[in-house]
Amino acid sequence: MIAPIYPENEADRQIAVEKYRILDTLEEEPYDNITTLMSYICNAPISLITLLDKDRNYLKSHKGVPFSESPRNISFCGHAINSKAAITVIEDAREDERFKGNPLVDEYKAIFYAGAPLVDSDGFKLGTLCVYDHKPRQLDEEQKNAIIAMSKQVIHLFEQRYQNYKLEEYQKDLKKRNDDLEKFSGLISHDLKSPLSNIISLTELLEEDNKDKLTTESLEYLEHLKTSSSMLKDYIDGLLSFYKSDELLGDTSKTVDVKTFINKVLLISDVTHEAEVAVNTALKTITIKEAPLIQVFTNLVTNAIKYNSKQQKTITIGIEATKEFYKFELSDNADGIPKTHFDKIFDLFAIVGQKDKDGNFGTGIGLATVKRILNKLGGTISASSVLGEGSTFKFSIARERLT
Repeated sequence: MIAPIYPENEADRQIAVEKYRILDTLEEEPYDNITTLMSYICNAPISLITLLDKDRNYLKSHKGVPFSESPRNISFCGHAINSKAAITVIEDAREDERFKGNPLVDEYKAIFYAGAPLVDSDGFKLGTLCVYDHKPRQLDEEQKNAIIAMSKQVIHLFEQRYQNYKLEEYQKDLKKRNDDLEKFSGLISHDLKSPLSNIISLTELLEEDNKDKLTTESLEYLEHLKTSSSMLKDYIDGLLSFYKSDELLGDTSKTVDVKTFINKVLLISDVTHEAEVAVNTALKTITIKEAPLIQVFTNLVTNAIKYNSKQQKTITIGIEATKEFYKFELSDNADGIPKTHFDKIFDLFAIVGQKDKDGNFGTGIGLATVKRILNKLGGTISASSVLGEGSTFKFSIARERLT
């Protein structure tokens, strides 16, 4: 018997084998289907998918034998990966000096062998797809081509497994980043909101106590300080709401009265004293995840007032149901959105350069939060606007995900 030699690139080849994380895994149907098919096509009692590990031949799928590995130094596949041929065929191992006295031949009657190497995208021969028989024989060209073709299919399964693994690792890493970012946003909120509130309060107190003593320039500085502090506080609140929006999605679906739902939105938004609100719908109830949808409406209603410099402000809300979706529409008579900014209004931190009625810029977080929530609810959102006349937001949520 002659033991197979190790390829010159063995160190790199071993790294390639381990990359796919297949060694010592459980049986899987896609691989077993291939060995079953090859056994049938080649009329062979044994069909294997093997991986040459450091000192063993690991059998990912083993039709016709009870074991899942054997020593590498007696393996037929160890010789096959050293061959430059597309397929290695040994018609009678008893007549081949490489296998005389081999336990596989003497004890398991592995007389006939045909195996095609499993070659990955980098050219490394990881193992083989092979068949054995207990008697001397041959394969016709169609059978040989079938083994070669299916060896490529095995590699496709390996590559798919590897891509799935990378995707899972990426998702884990992304989740950790998001978790860390959420913790950071919470920390920032806790550590900065209180000092900012104190700054605003103390600035107002200083201004009130010294309004007759301060110069016009000093009063302007105090006003600027209050405005900047308020903007930063709004930014922190918005950032925290964005990263906590997923928590709202854990809310369970329930049937709510439409009128009661809208009243909750208006109460939370605190806009009834500033705007005339009309609701157009034939629906009495809707089955929804209430908390996230309230967040969506609150952001849109608040913006409809915040960016409206008109004396008479109006908001119109429409709700309808189709078989698959609840569809909503919110229109206002606010200042409108420039067309040049429409492609980014739902992007996080995107500021369209438009000031609110108090002369302050937005944070670029509110509409991003709205879109994030609606996407998670299986819906979409779109906007249209006429500068100086108002905007309309149309959005939906998938009914089948909520009921």
